[in-house]
Amino acid sequence: MIEEQYRGIRPAAGYPACPDHTEKWTLWKLLDAEKSAGIQLTESCAMWPASSVSGLYFASPQSKYFGVGKLDRDQVQDYARRKGMELRTAERWLGPNLNYDPA
Repeated sequence: MIEEQYRGIRPAAGYPACPDHTEKWTLWKLLDAEKSAGIQLTESCAMWPASSVSGLYFASPQSKYFGVGKLDRDQVQDYARRKGMELRTAERWLGPNLNYDPA
């Protein structure tokens, strides 16, 4: 068994603290992940090979996991604007977190 010294949190895109998978696109560009690690992203932001993992690492014992609650339309509109994304696209990616019916 490996003795782990790490203390902190490792949230990842798609989990409660980071529900928007599209943030992986930013990370892939920043890290040049396909070239440096051979990991590709599909259209739905799944990683290939399937055994690949990604996340944000916060190495502090004071770090705490949290979940993003339900989002209202004004929050999603602001988020889409800041990301330069169409509202409908943001709603599709954040669907499970919406506090309204986007239809």
